[in-house]
Amino acid sequence: QVQLEESGGGLVQVGGSLNLSCTSSVVSFTTYGMAWFRQAPGEEREVVAAISWRGQKFHYADSVKDRFTISRDNTKNTVLLQMRSLKPEDTAVYYCAGRKGGYIDSNMNGMDYWGKGILVTVSS
Repeated sequence: QVQLEESGGGLVQVGGSLNLSCTSSVVSFTTYGMAWFRQAPGEEREVVAAISWRGQKFHYADSVKDRFTISRDNTKNTVLLQMRSLKPEDTAVYYCAGRKGGYIDSNMNGMDYWGKGILVTVSS
């Protein structure tokens, strides 16, 4: 059973920074496109950032461009999300997810594996 486990969430003040980490147990991690999603209360889940299997292609939601950075370390089976200049509207449960094939797109539909999610709260 593939597991994705998020860590690094918590409470941060407006304008602050937070780094999320996702560790995967999948054997063929390098064949997966990885993404971070988030879901705020009462809102639909949205893709925040995605990274291709070799870490050469990226996608960011318009709302986080220039503030969030996604990266991956294929030697450690991890995906990171560095979040800066956080805003109250960034408050959400953040999910790590992986999709076989390694490619990414703006929607990241059909993810094969999901983490349980981790809460990020931006306090004003």
